[in-house]
Amino acid sequence: MAGIKALISLSFGGAIGLMFLMLGCALPEYNKYWPLFVLFFYILSPIPYYIGRRVVDDTTDAASSACKELAIFLTTGIVVSAFGLPIIFARAQLIQWGACSLVLTGNVIIFATILGFFMVFGTNDDFSWQQW
Repeated sequence: MAGIKALISLSFGGAIGLMFLMLGCALPEYNKYWPLFVLFFYILSPIPYYIGRRVVDDTTDAASSACKELAIFLTTGIVVSAFGLPIIFARAQLIQWGACSLVLTGNVIIFATILGFFMVFGTNDDFSWQQW
């Protein structure tokens, strides 16, 4: 039952984050859809971690490996780019600063949801995402 509660709360967080992103795009005073390019970063952010986890054998006693560190570095670059893109759009006056703040709020919520997913379903304990 704990897995279902976690899944429901994570989907609620994802929906709230996407709502802020859509508000930053579709409100009548903003009405520009440039911030939707941030969706690419949402899709790309977990990929290095999945590849790194698949390649690295977790049975070794090493606390870290080069592949794991590279995956963390690439994920960090993707997340920072997701926060930087709306700021660059606002500085270039493609979007307004209010839309930028809504998109940044959505970024915080979405990336917290992705982190929560990996914390809840990333371990191989009693329940995991593999059972779904």
